[in-house]
Amino acid sequence: MIVKDIMTRNVAYINPDSSVTEAAQLMQKHNVGSIPVCDKNGVIGLVTDRDIVVRNVAHGTDPNSTPVKSVMTSKVTTVSSDMDVEQVTGIMSKNKIRRIPVVDNNMLVGIVALGDLATDDRFNFEASGALSDISEPSKPSQI
Repeated sequence: MIVKDIMTRNVAYINPDSSVTEAAQLMQKHNVGSIPVCDKNGVIGLVTDRDIVVRNVAHGTDPNSTPVKSVMTSKVTTVSSDMDVEQVTGIMSKNKIRRIPVVDNNMLVGIVALGDLATDDRFNFEASGALSDISEPSKPSQI
């Protein structure tokens, strides 16, 4: 099976100059925890709810005036819609990522989440392995 058979299409995205507040509102509206950041050249980043908390809220920065580009993750791994799903689970596992934007010809065409794979019986084993690799316990700093 290939990515386009399982990906979520019509993905919400945000401009890098939009505010962190706008990103949070978009996440709330679409019930998601991450939003691809796109400009005229395509996907340039990904902003997650964790990015907003750790890189904005925790620093006391005003989310209404802070641009998304200041808090986004800029090194984003992407896949193409014609890639094999097993190859994608390997990439997700290796890079410890739960969501991966799907890009064709530099344009965002979808997103694949670990949940998309976990809910499809054909990929239950691959998703389980990827989740196991991604979810290694962290070693938080002592309080």
